[in-house]
Amino acid sequence: MEIVRLGGDAAPQRLETVDALPEEGLVWLDLLYEEESDWPKLVERLSGVAIHEYHLHDTRNLAHPCYLDRTAEYEMIIFRSLAPETGKELFATRPTFFFLIDHLLVTLRPQDSRSIAETKEKLLHSKIRIPRRPIGLCHIILTAMVDRFLALREPLTEMLDQWRTELIDPNNPFDDWMMVLGHRHHLRKLEGLCEEQEDTLLAWQEQTDVELDDHLAVRISDLLEHIQRIKRFAVEQQAQVEALVQLHFSAVAHRTNEIMRVLTIISAIFLPLSLIAGIFGMNFEYMPELKWPFGYFLALGGMAILAIGLLVVFRRKRWI
Repeated sequence: MEIVRLGGDAAPQRLETVDALPEEGLVWLDLLYEEESDWPKLVERLSGVAIHEYHLHDTRNLAHPCYLDRTAEYEMIIFRSLAPETGKELFATRPTFFFLIDHLLVTLRPQDSRSIAETKEKLLHSKIRIPRRPIGLCHIILTAMVDRFLALREPLTEMLDQWRTELIDPNNPFDDWMMVLGHRHHLRKLEGLCEEQEDTLLAWQEQTDVELDDHLAVRISDLLEHIQRIKRFAVEQQAQVEALVQLHFSAVAHRTNEIMRVLTIISAIFLPLSLIAGIFGMNFEYMPELKWPFGYFLALGGMAILAIGLLVVFRRKRWI
């Protein structure tokens, strides 16, 4: 558990212990899933607020969706953020639990959470505006989490462009369709996650008892707009994946048509030649042409002239 004091006259600083909440500013209790601590009793000793047992049960559910709940004394926000190591799961997420109390913010999160670690370092080195209320600090952390989703847009777009190039390359046929279909599935999950995040923030914005100043109201609206941009990106990417599949089938159909066109032209040229060869291959006893001294050369010459004539006709009609 890390304790950080923010706001007031003193600069942001880490504390070993805390005995009371400040009259100005706030205290941030940053907790990890993996550690065992009796933090609800510490919260109750500092603020006089007891965390409801149902909410404590929610913190043990790492599959919990984004969610908002509140009591007369505090607000609880569950917000799913991007996992640092996704592996095969492109948009793997874990929940972070926020408890907002007067002059106190409690976060319960995974040990490798980048958003909270980066936010903490920026606050301690005064690289960003220092919040004076828990709601302001919560907004900064949520913004860092959402910005990580926004950062995915460029590499995902480049990956889709690479797939599109491979699909239309006739020399290297694309066959990894499980990857494409899996990508579409992940994008659907991202869209659903954005809807959960958006609903949670809207409910928080409408139901909070904390008075929102103009600056914070604008910042929360901006955060909602970022989530909506990610959601639109997920929808657009799904449409592009569908277009990619259609492009593949169109390319396959085009290549098939080209092959059939060449085969049809070859058949059209050799069909009359086969007819001539079949006529001269008849086993009749009286065939005057077979007795001609130059009949063989005349037949070959006629067949060559016929084949060349057909090629010229096809060329003029732009069939080849």
